[in-house]
This record gives sequence, C-alpha cells and structure tokens, in this order.
Amino acid sequence: MNIVVCISSVPDTTSKISFSENRSKFDSSGIQFVINPYDEFGLTKAMMLKEKTGGQVIVITVGDASVEPVMRKALAIGADSAIRINAIPTDSYFTANAICSYLKENPADLIIAGRESIDYNGGAVGGMIAEILNLPFVNACNGLKMDGNTAKLSREIDGGKENLSANLPLVIGGQKGLVEESDLRIPNMRGIMQARSKPLQVIEPSSEVSLTSSESFEKPAEKSACKLVDAGNEAELVSLLHNQAKVI
Repeated sequence: MNIVVCISSVPDTTSKISFSENRSKFDSSGIQFVINPYDEFGLTKAMMLKEKTGGQVIVITVGDASVEPVMRKALAIGADSAIRINAIPTDSYFTANAICSYLKENPADLIIAGRESIDYNGGAVGGMIAEILNLPFVNACNGLKMDGNTAKLSREIDGGKENLSANLPLVIGGQKGLVEESDLRIPNMRGIMQARSKPLQVIEPSSEVSLTSSESFEKPAEKSACKLVDAGNEAELVSLLHNQAKVI
C-alpha cells in the first residue's frame, strides 16, 4: 500500500510568539519547530499499516529549506522517503493545490493529513486535497482498520461516534485516537543514522495560487491579575462578580 502523509512544521507550543513588519508577518526568529502533533499521529498509523500490509510511506510538505529538520525527523521515525515542495505556503489552498499537483502524477492509496495544524488551526488542507482529487474524505478520524481494499473508520461527531467504511483511495484527517500517545514513535540512533541516507526530494510548485491573505496578527489580551477573596467573605465575592467581572 502506498501511503502519503502530509506533515506541517509548526512552532513548539512552549515558544513565545511574536510578529514583525507591523504585525503582518509571523516572526520565526528563535522559534523551535516540531512535527504538527496531529500529523505525528497520522505518521505513526502509516508506519503501523506498512508493517502489517507492506508498501511504503512517503511524507510530503510545502516549505522552504527550514522545514527539512522536521522532515528528517519523520524519516528517522520510519518514513521511506520525503518530498519537499519548495515554496512558502500562504494559505490552505496554496498548500493543498501544491500537494495535489504531486499526487496527480504520483497517486497514493491512502493520504493522511492531520485534522488541523496547531499554528493556524485552519483544518482545511485535507478536505481541499480530497475535493481537488475527487476522493472521499473522513475528517477527525480516530480509528482506522484495513480490510483488503476497504477502510473501516471511526470519527467523533457531536454527541457520539460515527463508524464508516470507504474504498481506497481515500483521504483522512487524523487526530488522537488514530493511535494513542503511548504509541508515538521516538527516533532512535539507528533511525537517525538511516534518515541521513533516505531520499529527500525537493520539487518546485507547478503554480503558486492563494485565495486568502493575512492582513495582521494580534496576540490575545493578557489575563488580568488574580483577585483572592478571604474565606467567608461572600459579600465581597458577590460584589466583585457583579461589579467588576459582570457575570452576575
């Protein structure tokens, strides 16, 4: 089975975020980048499927040379090869369209994307890939088993869980539950050494079309200081909730 995993290079959640050029651009200076966590669930699931059914796992991303350390980590985890589309993505459509240009020439049986990336939280790339390639799409997928050419899937819905089946080829947006956190794979020394010799192909985008643009960024307002009320002083608590917090 030929599996393609779409991965994103995203800031570590402990990084301090700032913006430049009059708040119109994300400032990546000094930021530690990691594999998008939802993509890491998908990559681990792809490795499990490969070990069970055979085939190959290819990781693909859109970005400049700065994303290659993250791609090498994916190779160290166990992916067979990597494709970097040499462009700085400007929106979800740009990313999906660039990936689809490759997939049209190199079809995959299963395309795994994360439910969303933790930087912009757009949650749109997987669905756009499916639409452009005219393939079925299951988002927020937290369960996947293969039965020949048929995928048995589950996903969370409002108030419950939905079970589905679909024939390959297929696009899914994975999340926690696709594999458990305890199943995530950490590169070992052998994997790191092997990753150095695995192919990482750089290709140019066939087109650079964006449908949206970012005008400015703003950080959330800083939280106000915590006000402590002495035990037994219910009157002051009620007054603060009414007059300052204005929640009652």
